[in-house]
Amino acid sequence: MKKINKPQKEDWDTLLKRPTQTVGDIEGQVSTIFREVKQDGDAALAKYTYKFDNVLVDGLQVTQQEIRDATNLVSADLKKAIGVAKGNIEKFHRAQLTAKVAVETMEGVSCWQEKRPIQKIGLYIPGGTAPLFSTTLMLAVPAIIAGCKEIVLCSPPNTEGKIHPAILFTANLCGITRIYKVGGIQAIAAMTFGTESVPMVYKIFGPGNQYVTVAKQIATKYGVAIDMPAGPSELLVMADDTAEASFVASDLLSQAEHGTDSQVVLVSTSKKLIDEVSEQIALQIEELPRKDIAKKAIANSKLIYVENDNTAVALINEYAPEHYIVCVKNEDFYLDNVANAGSVFVGNYTPESAGDYASGTNHTLPTNGYAKQYSGVNLDSYMKNITFQKISKKGIQQIGKTIELMAEAEGLQAHKNAVTLRLKSLEKK
Repeated sequence: MKKINKPQKEDWDTLLKRPTQTVGDIEGQVSTIFREVKQDGDAALAKYTYKFDNVLVDGLQVTQQEIRDATNLVSADLKKAIGVAKGNIEKFHRAQLTAKVAVETMEGVSCWQEKRPIQKIGLYIPGGTAPLFSTTLMLAVPAIIAGCKEIVLCSPPNTEGKIHPAILFTANLCGITRIYKVGGIQAIAAMTFGTESVPMVYKIFGPGNQYVTVAKQIATKYGVAIDMPAGPSELLVMADDTAEASFVASDLLSQAEHGTDSQVVLVSTSKKLIDEVSEQIALQIEELPRKDIAKKAIANSKLIYVENDNTAVALINEYAPEHYIVCVKNEDFYLDNVANAGSVFVGNYTPESAGDYASGTNHTLPTNGYAKQYSGVNLDSYMKNITFQKISKKGIQQIGKTIELMAEAEGLQAHKNAVTLRLKSLEKK
């Protein structure tokens, strides 16, 4: 990791850049695949699944027999762990349910708001080098709690034409049965347009690589909503001399092993801690099965020394990390001043891994600085707020003159007439 000492503010923009390609770099390829999927449907999916996943899939939809076979391949211990995680995720997301909001804004004028689930949603579950069955929990559990009627799940097949057993077991545990063996750009396109096999959805959820992230953004051009831009994983740790260097190093490496385009950052007011963390990373990385991936990510990562807490907070909010760990003595100051972050982990004994798997919060979070304007996935991500109103005879008499004056001032006579006619009808009674 590159060490940076007291960076000047005018250099922050360059310093904090992610090692990712821009939408412009990828958009051409994504648009080409989208056009083919829209035109050729399943045939295009088969073509690109062979090109990118090196497999010819015989039937895109996962069968019940495949789900049963997969279930038998998952160990009892892992099934139990998934069950514990599912319970915690359910507790946290069910607590986010809210009641109808109702108010009488003036006598006879009643307004209320109710939530309704998005009817058709698509879940994208990354496969590849790290099949994220945990993401299945994160996306499926709140979808079920919200009451979404149609839930489609897409995940890339392996070279045998199968989806990882733990993903299938977890999806089935959550009640998801419409599962399709298709990944990458072509999966997002399939859920955007619909094909002979894969249904079209109204909103797409799920993280992915840079290509999936851009594909989701392109999907919005065709009227499909997305949860957020959620690309390569990233982590920023803020630590001082009260932090345990080995813990910090392990957290940084936990994100570095996600992919070669991941990025991790340590910000610290302690040069001593930075040196200790650097040493620990060198030691721990050699023990990782995915050390080759982690080393490439670490090469894009940084150890940043700053002189004081105020500078640290400003730098961190400018970076807007997906995952943000706070291990400092002055904990409350940092928590009170969090403005931009996807999810925050507090203290020496709160590893980011807890949020990735089992504590209950959602791990589908905005990356690449999008935490400045996006929230992570939550129950409301699957809901729409619909407003209602009802005005009584007394109510239209109370509010009518206000509406007439405003409509006339805007030059919208028909708007005024809609009220005037009602008021005059009440005058006759």
